[in-house]
Amino acid sequence: MDTLKIYRKRIIPDECILLKDDIILERTDLRIITKWHTLKPRRDFHHGYSCYHLKSGYKISKFYREDNTLLYWYCDIVDYSYQEAENALIVTDLLADVVIYPDGYVKVLDLNELAIAIEKKLCDPQLITQALRKLDSLLNLIYDDKFDTLSFDIEKWI
Repeated sequence: MDTLKIYRKRIIPDECILLKDDIILERTDLRIITKWHTLKPRRDFHHGYSCYHLKSGYKISKFYREDNTLLYWYCDIVDYSYQEAENALIVTDLLADVVIYPDGYVKVLDLNELAIAIEKKLCDPQLITQALRKLDSLLNLIYDDKFDTLSFDIEKWI
């Protein structure tokens, strides 16, 4: 079987990029765990791990600085589409994100992009509704102190 190809698709900006250098550490029907370095050199973070939760529509990533210290957890709200002929997983970023800092501070990002996507008709309104429901579900897990149910899969690879 060919190696799974993972693509990161964005609505804003409109792009679809093959994550050709990501290393798949684990693949099951429920999740895919990858290890990666930034696509382009950055000053704020260097590398990390991601867990694609295929049923819930989250991509949970642990971002590290170059010195291997934890920067934060980054949670993308996503939609998955598998293209069997190409053995490719298209991961569509549904714009809303959640960052969890090492001190426990939680920040929700990019809600304005949801509004822009609706106003400019950049995607189906059902995707926006789906994103908001997934965001609510993720925040409830975080606020109920159950984030470890999403993050423990990454921890075993570190």
